[in-house]
Amino acid sequence: MFFSIIIPLYNRPQEIKELLETLTLQTYRNFEVLVIEDGSVNDAEAIVNTFADKLNLRYFKKQNEGQGFTRNFGFERAKGDYFVIFDSDCLIPPNYLQIVNDSLAKSYLDAYGGPDGAHESFTPTQKAISYSMTSPFTTGGIRGNKKGIGQFHPRSFNMGVSRQAWEKAGGFIITRLGEDIEYSIRIHSLGFKIGLIPDAIVYHKRRTNFYQFYKQLHFFGRARINISKFFPQELKLVHFFPAAFTIGVILTIILNLLGSPLAAIGNFILLIFTLLIFFHAWWKNKSLKIAFLSIVAAFTQLIAYGLGFIQDFWKRKVLSRS
Repeated sequence: MFFSIIIPLYNRPQEIKELLETLTLQTYRNFEVLVIEDGSVNDAEAIVNTFADKLNLRYFKKQNEGQGFTRNFGFERAKGDYFVIFDSDCLIPPNYLQIVNDSLAKSYLDAYGGPDGAHESFTPTQKAISYSMTSPFTTGGIRGNKKGIGQFHPRSFNMGVSRQAWEKAGGFIITRLGEDIEYSIRIHSLGFKIGLIPDAIVYHKRRTNFYQFYKQLHFFGRARINISKFFPQELKLVHFFPAAFTIGVILTIILNLLGSPLAAIGNFILLIFTLLIFFHAWWKNKSLKIAFLSIVAAFTQLIAYGLGFIQDFWKRKVLSRS
């Protein structure tokens, strides 16, 4: 199978250098790489050109439209039987494409997604963020879990789509705010088979500090409401969990400030949650520092997502604003 790897890029030249370096190490070699610069001011043309003799590589520049429409630009120019989408802040294990090719040959999927993990080179903060985004004690574990709730929806940091599925479904119809989830739901609604390839892991850097992480997750919370505009039935009870958690934290703080005995209930629940995160993260990463940082990451993830969700739920669902 011939793969077309499509990478949208926006002002991240150093990230694309690291990603392309990992692609030169792939054991499966039947692929091309399309790097699409999405209106970047700080472009990566010089860096990308250094890989011209190491990869079957094409580089494009276009006006800024966001990641979804930039991937569409790549789809329209790709030559492969299968399109693979990566975010520019990913590192790809050497056997990734071999794993995907073997998995598709054994049990074909029209679209697939894979999990993400923390690379050994990541900072402690990045490892804590990676833990939070994959932990069973936050909403993150749903994405890369065989036992996830409902239909599996690939995410665009690690996602593949067959040419046949793209030709029938078209590309992304929104460029951000949950564009990948909307796309995977639409592909599935057309009768195509979608699934998880558990061993197709990428190392996703995500954000390097908690402020950036907060902004990203606030955006994700808003995106969940945006998806429900296209597929109302996809807004499920589980998606309200971060909002409920956020409201619970705020109420607990208020009750403590008021000296209410009811605060003890909230304090106990938050203590149990904190201990679960700490010991599980310690067991997973074998590091006390990462375990402590994982507590911060988990609270940041849930509260940021919850506030974004509440903001757009109120605006779009209650006030019916576009």
